[in-house]
Amino acid sequence: KETDFSSVANVVMDTTYFRSDFGVMVFKNSLDKKILLKKYVKNETVKGYVEGIQEIARRGISVQAIVCDGRKGVIQAFPDIPVQMCQFHQVKIVTRYLTTKPKLKAAIELRKIALQLVRSTEEEFITMLDRWYAEWKKVLDERTYDEETKKSFYTHKPLRSAYRSLKNNLPHLFVFEHRMELDIPNTTNTLDGQFSDLKSKLGNHN
Repeated sequence: KETDFSSVANVVMDTTYFRSDFGVMVFKNSLDKKILLKKYVKNETVKGYVEGIQEIARRGISVQAIVCDGRKGVIQAFPDIPVQMCQFHQVKIVTRYLTTKPKLKAAIELRKIALQLVRSTEEEFITMLDRWYAEWKKVLDERTYDEETKKSFYTHKPLRSAYRSLKNNLPHLFVFEHRMELDIPNTTNTLDGQFSDLKSKLGNHN
């Protein structure tokens, strides 16, 4: 029943896929651990998340904060609600660019910093990132000249992308620290158990 839900929610939302064209978008209140809404979707879209939050609000639940994976456009879709980007998803983004075993020393050092994200304060993390940038700026800006095309390009594109991702997402990685009174989680990990359970049940009911 709708009346069983708390009147206030920190909404943790994410989507898991069972096959390429079938997923479940889940909205969970981190304060009371209850699932507020789930939607079966073909694709994970900003529109789907916006509609989900609107439906939760329609039920009379006040959404005081959102935690999400940082998918492009999602954070910007909620200008009036504090939105925390999942720190583990940020680490995954960096790993996707640098791999788990980067060979370039600058990449090795940047990945080490990224792995400390969930254990750092905002001040500590910014200090580490700024020091890294000061040390490796020349490597980051290094360009390679193509004799054929007569054009140059950045030599270490994945490294630049990883750094840019961390730098651009910084305003959303420590929202929980700035709004401690709201008790916002810094990751979407609370949904992991729900996703595992859903997949287990689907596996038993093909």
